[in-house]
Amino acid sequence: MTPRVSILIPAFNAGRWVSETIRSAAGQTWPCKEIVLVDDGSTDGTAAIARRFASPEIAILTQPNQGAAAARNTAFAHCQGDYIQWLDADDVLAPDKIERQMKALQLCEDRRTLLSCAWGHFTKRPRQAAFTPTALWCDLEPVEWLLRKMEQNIYMQTTAWLVSRELTQAAGPWDTRLWVDDDGEYFTRVILASERVQFVPEARAYYRSSGLESLSRIGRSKRKREAQLLSVELSIAHLRAVEESQRVRAACLAYLQMYLNYVHPGDPALLEQADRLAASLGGRLAPPTLTWKHTLLRTVLGASAANNARFQYQKLRGSLQSLLNT
Repeated sequence: MTPRVSILIPAFNAGRWVSETIRSAAGQTWPCKEIVLVDDGSTDGTAAIARRFASPEIAILTQPNQGAAAARNTAFAHCQGDYIQWLDADDVLAPDKIERQMKALQLCEDRRTLLSCAWGHFTKRPRQAAFTPTALWCDLEPVEWLLRKMEQNIYMQTTAWLVSRELTQAAGPWDTRLWVDDDGEYFTRVILASERVQFVPEARAYYRSSGLESLSRIGRSKRKREAQLLSVELSIAHLRAVEESQRVRAACLAYLQMYLNYVHPGDPALLEQADRLAASLGGRLAPPTLTWKHTLLRTVLGASAANNARFQYQKLRGSLQSLLNT
């Protein structure tokens, strides 16, 4: 029998984009599929827009706002597919994305093989997406994949993956404590549960850059900064449970160093927590490298005012990007 693919869409205040996302899912050339969209307490009419597409193959569910991870768990609990395609409510799939990955999978017949693909950023139109290859755009063993991610601060966008039900169940549910970077921690578990990661270059996924409206944007949210550190801690623990080597510890330390860009010097308690983790890895964290503009502002205005100025600049830039998306 032809394997069924479940396309699972968590949605929160995605009314501007959700129609395009559902159409890209429904338009997949792989014939045996279902779509499960979970509206996570949206206030902008996302659920009403999504219900226009409801059919025997497209289920629209709603729940009170609990976060993207909880919405993903709900979607998986209601799906029947042999393979899982995660799709955020503002992203888009190429029409043959799933078909190309499934055909690659049929050649190896290993349900512990995890599939990735090429993905690109776009703002208004998917055809304008920029595809920038990284060191992860190739076939890799699980530990090597994670080492490259941590050493080079690169990643694979959520929409690029195609995951068997066996791997999904082996990895366990999404962590609902993580209000940001839930995908980073989750796919660390999926990757480590896999036998190998196979890259399918002909398949394509499109990631929308939505500026301030992005749920992954941390900004000044303490809850998100805490969640980011928890995600980093968990990912490091998952990897070290599989391999404890000098290269692993060095890669984990580099990954932790990257985290400082989100908190320094805004939260001494989180910095202390990060320092303790660095010590357990046999290293120390260095102050993050600041741009000359930020260094000048710190000299003139002080650290607190400089950080606020940087936040306001990022907010303005995000607002301008959001306007370009309309």
